[in-house]
Amino acid sequence: MDGNVDARRVSPASSEGDACGRSLRNAPNLQPSTDVVIVKSGRRICGTGGCLANAPLHQNKSYFEFKIQSTGVWGVGVATQKVNLNQVPLGRDTNSLVLRHDGSVYHNNEEKNRLPANSLPQEGDVIGITYDHVEMNLYLNGKNMHCPASGIRGTVYPVVYVDDSAILDCQFSDFYHTAPQGFEKILFEQQIF
Repeated sequence: MDGNVDARRVSPASSEGDACGRSLRNAPNLQPSTDVVIVKSGRRICGTGGCLANAPLHQNKSYFEFKIQSTGVWGVGVATQKVNLNQVPLGRDTNSLVLRHDGSVYHNNEEKNRLPANSLPQEGDVIGITYDHVEMNLYLNGKNMHCPASGIRGTVYPVVYVDDSAILDCQFSDFYHTAPQGFEKILFEQQIF
């Protein structure tokens, strides 16, 4: 890692600003597992384990993205707060629904769907995820992969895990690709009182 990189762990209550001095209070942050490091203003995930965003997907149609900075073992999707972020790969229980680096989509230790063999995400690719409280759908570099998956129940949050030198960036706003029609960035609830 670059010696100038801020290797802090981001807590849900973080009120620190990003590199441009903007407050991160209005954007989701990540809650890391034990051996995950979060860098680049709280948006880059490396190490071993998972991170759960601190903003639940309450609205009807949510969209968020992950960019693959370095390949390895990784997964992205949605999970409940009960997910064990230290036990990768995710998707082995009822608490997570994830796309894995090999193109498979897992929930409850069952393959729910699979990306086409010629569409496996590579370094530099952007994975978009939509969630509408029933289905999770996947987009690769802005293209719908027609790979729906469902089965997770309860309040869910964006989740990502990394291992074997994988590095992923999360994007909860200012997307690389336009969100599909009807979907929008995660609405971050704040207490006003």
